[in-house]
Amino acid sequence: MHPAASVILFTTASGAGYGLLALLGLLAPIGAVPSGSWFGFTALGLSLGLITLGLLSSTFHLGHRERAWRAMSQWRSSWLSREGVSALATYLPAGLFGIVWIFFGAVSGFLGVLAAIGGAVTVYCTGMIYRSLKPIRRWHNPLVVPVYLAFALMTGALWLNVLARLFGEGSSLLSLIVLLSIVLAWALKVRYWRAVDNATGESTPGTATGLGRFGEVRLLDPPHTQENYLMREMGFQVARKHSEKLRHLALGIGFFIPVVFAFMLVFVGGGYGAFLALVTAIGGSIGVVIERWLFFAEAKHTVTLYYGEQAA
Repeated sequence: MHPAASVILFTTASGAGYGLLALLGLLAPIGAVPSGSWFGFTALGLSLGLITLGLLSSTFHLGHRERAWRAMSQWRSSWLSREGVSALATYLPAGLFGIVWIFFGAVSGFLGVLAAIGGAVTVYCTGMIYRSLKPIRRWHNPLVVPVYLAFALMTGALWLNVLARLFGEGSSLLSLIVLLSIVLAWALKVRYWRAVDNATGESTPGTATGLGRFGEVRLLDPPHTQENYLMREMGFQVARKHSEKLRHLALGIGFFIPVVFAFMLVFVGGGYGAFLALVTAIGGSIGVVIERWLFFAEAKHTVTLYYGEQAA
């Protein structure tokens, strides 16, 4: 599948934003993060800014952006529509949570939990958009949604830790959440890669045409003399050696280095702690961007079997 920059930006930015919003909604009421109005303004501003940036960027992948609002009406059958509805609905408790916190100095646990639930539901719907697509084997996997949720939690925790330390009030609970969220996302991603790499029952030209019982089915001539839309969007090619290198980069930059730094952050505070937290967050975010690119680039739609692919 074509790894469009707009979709990669959407999944990474909105995931981090919703993760940050959910953690703020759950941790601020219990005092695990700074409770000052300026911290609330900065943290919620970053969270809602990332969410809005991601949602806006997703519209650039649409052929007719002016019709995007119509997708909202299909929530009964479409995970894309459900994602849009839940994304818009989450703004209400998140906005009220921020207004009460910033202007009245009170952190509402009720509104915080509602905002956290809205963020989690939206990320779940995003993951289900891909999980529900049966013609794409690498996406139609039960680990896709847990990976989406874990990545949102990890990136949200990383950036919340940066803000808390910049305001001089990093907590041991937050440091523990950062460490555990990286380990969780790392473990789920490695398990997902192993599952899709070792999966059996791949579609072939024989199964696609129903002629496999007569022997090997192969393409004699391409159906098109020039590249068409299906070949551009659903037939993206990435060499195996490049894919393996990028996987190693994602694991090293996105998980290994952040987990080492996150462990060091348990014992480091002050300005050095804030700097270390910033490096950890940047590394984790870069790793997630690489992983998101691979998530799209490695996926093959079964329609590619009609254009020369031997398996999908």
